[in-house]
Amino acid sequence: MCAVIFASANVKAKTLLEAKHPRSAGRNRVASMAATLASLPASAEVASETQGSDPLLKPPLKWAGGKRWLLPYLAPLWQSHSSARYVEPFCGGLAAPLGLRPKRALLNDINPHLINFYTQLQRGLEITIEMENEEQSFYRHRSRFNKLIKDGEWQSAEAAQLFYYLNRSCFNGLCRFNQSGEFNVPFGTHKSITYATSFSRFKLLFENWAFTNRDIGELQIEAEDFVYADPPYDVEFTTYSAGGFSWDDQVRTAEWLAAHPGPVVLSNQATARIVELYEKLGFRINYLAGPRRISCTGDRSAAQEVLATKGLSAE
Repeated sequence: MCAVIFASANVKAKTLLEAKHPRSAGRNRVASMAATLASLPASAEVASETQGSDPLLKPPLKWAGGKRWLLPYLAPLWQSHSSARYVEPFCGGLAAPLGLRPKRALLNDINPHLINFYTQLQRGLEITIEMENEEQSFYRHRSRFNKLIKDGEWQSAEAAQLFYYLNRSCFNGLCRFNQSGEFNVPFGTHKSITYATSFSRFKLLFENWAFTNRDIGELQIEAEDFVYADPPYDVEFTTYSAGGFSWDDQVRTAEWLAAHPGPVVLSNQATARIVELYEKLGFRINYLAGPRRISCTGDRSAAQEVLATKGLSAE
């Protein structure tokens, strides 16, 4: 195995290479990846180049752990497999597929309200509710959203609009629900917010993308699918779902991905046990310095991430 440490994800890739095992094949692979990454433009430029006719189309939601900064590293890995269907089991804020622009995609997340929002965008969601960065308005909309959940009407267009508004207006862009299934993130501290007035640009883009709300073990994928997985960070605090994301979930996710015969790219926080798990399952390990993160404690320090690969055409 070889390790590649990337000093920054927001400038042209500068790499520090360290071979754990001095094998010529490993050194050649690392050198090749380093050369590819070093030639990439900054992340904003990559986003522009890979987003085709609409380079300004950014993720519609503010999402913890968004991977827009990772596009300069994902793009060259995806390019060799771009004719395949793109699969993302933890699609979150859609930063990766919006940057890579696959023609076909299967995008899944365990958060049903997130998937309802994307499904409604696919259907041509229109803005009909009032949106303002004001505390009373926020709590009024939050109460209405929670009532829709309680009444079983969370799969509606109204619920999707409220979900968008709450996401843009709440504290730190967090998505958190209590044990009763109610959204309980408080009002944010934004001085100003630019709310979307139309989501029309997403409808055409989403035409051949499928959105699902399932556990990763229930996903039906094809042998040739290109899978990019970004499970919740391996940390104690997680807002991924009401029940959290345990170490057992990390293990079964990694094992499920390792069993896929096609190309797989996997990112996570580079904890010692994550690195050990991924190496044990046969992934090639690369290290990246991630951006500042959103956390419950307000800690926004950079986190070292691991980018693990398996089954790529260049490997």
